[in-house]
Amino acid sequence: MLEIKNLNKRYSKVYANKNINVTIPDNSVTLLVGPNGAGKSTLIKSIMGLLSYDGEITIDGYSNKSVEGRNLIGYIPELPHLYEILTVDEHLEFIARVYKLENWRERADALLRRLDMYENKDKMGSELSKGMQQKLNIMVALLPKPKFVLLDEPMIGLDPRAIVELKHMIAELKAEGTSLLISTHILDTVDEIWDKVLIMTEGSIVAVADKKQLDENNETLEELFFRVTDLDHTDIKVTTNVEDYQNLEVENNSESSENEDKN
Repeated sequence: MLEIKNLNKRYSKVYANKNINVTIPDNSVTLLVGPNGAGKSTLIKSIMGLLSYDGEITIDGYSNKSVEGRNLIGYIPELPHLYEILTVDEHLEFIARVYKLENWRERADALLRRLDMYENKDKMGSELSKGMQQKLNIMVALLPKPKFVLLDEPMIGLDPRAIVELKHMIAELKAEGTSLLISTHILDTVDEIWDKVLIMTEGSIVAVADKKQLDENNETLEELFFRVTDLDHTDIKVTTNVEDYQNLEVENNSESSENEDKN
């Protein structure tokens, strides 16, 4: 479980993240969405411990900046960070050594085969296509069996078959008790796999909703996103804790019409 309490990140006098309070439970897939400049990248870097900030971030009770906490996080960045002079297989061996993994070979081979990379395992990082780099990115993150996985635009660069396979892997990780946070601009690529969504604007989480709730109200994720980001924040019923999503009421069409009349 990931917990963020009273997170604030400021650059000079400008808040990139302001008063973020979120709990992402086990066995769940949560989306982080928002327009450009909303503060998503800053939040991701803060979770990864790459930025200084005010507040507290913990994974299963461990600080995200502690060795124990870092070992529980798997990160799939938008742009792969690979070693050009290492082969695909050497990347996996390197991770296994860093995390002191036992019996990692079988899991590594399974990941290689699952993402159609087994025949490419002896290729150097510099020889990989963008899609292959992203596949290796995924394998490196998942090899240590992390408790929390952060995915930043994970579908970019993947072919349709790999996208389907990654969705299956996300579903399996969720079933195994993993917490997953996916940051994306491409809403239709994740539409069927999410449980809850956090919507950010201007550095704050302005709304949290769950998929069942939207389905019951016949509203799509895209419709919710545009409705929330187009309205003034004072007009939105807000919750900043994922576990409190059931308290977020999605306004019906009549309420929207009333607001339009006022404008």
